[in-house]
Amino acid sequence: MRPTESEPPANCGCEAGPEPGGRKAAGVDPEIKDRNLKRLRRIEGQIRGLQKMVTEDRYCPEILIQVASAHEALRAVGREVMRNHLHHCVAQAGRAGGPEAEATYDELLDLMYTYSR
Repeated sequence: MRPTESEPPANCGCEAGPEPGGRKAAGVDPEIKDRNLKRLRRIEGQIRGLQKMVTEDRYCPEILIQVASAHEALRAVGREVMRNHLHHCVAQAGRAGGPEAEATYDELLDLMYTYSR
């Protein structure tokens, strides 16, 4: 749904992107984006550290602890993204109702079942 002149655009820009069938988040809160980017950079460092641990044949439980730590850090980023999506995109679709809302609810269910494993 495109906002009308009396309706402000959604804060989260989960709208059609320039490429066919593409969607892009154009209006994510800059603070959330910055926080997620910082987390992802830390995770990137953790992964490099894991590679070094494997190369050095470090003790397996030490490696497994770091794998669990990186996994939880990624889950934290996922929670932030999901929270933003629920707060803006899903809420807006729910207010709009109709087929858009139904499609958004189906998408949300697919996300929950696919990524909650």
